[in-house]
Amino acid sequence: MRLKNKVAIVTGASRGIGKATALLFAREGAKVVVNYFSAEEDAFLVVDEARKLGSEAIAIKCDVSKEKEVREMIQKTIDTFGRLDILVNNAGVVFDIPIFEKTVAQWKRTLEVNLVGTFICSKYASEYMQRTGGGTIINISSTNGINTLSPESADYDASKAGVINLTKNLAKELAPTIRVNSVAPGWVDTEMNQDLPKDFVEEETEKIYLKRFAEPEEIGKAILFLASDEASYITGSIIKVDGGYDG
Repeated sequence: MRLKNKVAIVTGASRGIGKATALLFAREGAKVVVNYFSAEEDAFLVVDEARKLGSEAIAIKCDVSKEKEVREMIQKTIDTFGRLDILVNNAGVVFDIPIFEKTVAQWKRTLEVNLVGTFICSKYASEYMQRTGGGTIINISSTNGINTLSPESADYDASKAGVINLTKNLAKELAPTIRVNSVAPGWVDTEMNQDLPKDFVEEETEKIYLKRFAEPEEIGKAILFLASDEASYITGSIIKVDGGYDG
């Protein structure tokens, strides 16, 4: 078991990549905190699945863009499990509408959750990690933050580019006791992408070398690798998991 007795928080873990990651962690022996914001029922279903895998797991509601709520989530984790070893900053939002139809409020919400939330969670999680000798942080960015131009998701793209930059800065700031890396997924078959137009999905699939969207578990496996001791000499890195993409 690669994460035996480790304690992990996975934000946005009620579905999609976060759910897949939480369950992979549970299977590998970690004690898991399933963070959610609105999907309470789904979060508790993930907890039940994790427990069936032999993991100790709890669900905690928290808006990662709210500093007070994040501090309370971290404290509850420590109170429950006594430590914190792994943080996966996965929570995110997206508004896929034409760029000039977006409101300032939507822009702010995207940045607050995707980028500021990653900073807040990393800030308070790292305080506890440093007290216990270290840990690892994995930030979920996106290939949209690297080289994808899509005006309808300009705010999302900007937030994920920011996450990539933040990852590199945190890796430097928190070294040598805490490793910080990022996984940048391409297209993934999640609830977030289920409403995409069929013709658009077909066009995008043709651009992917492997000719399909990823399954959430395939992204989770990259996150699991970075969280484990197998990645003990990797920090400040951005790992693209996109099936090969020629966009």
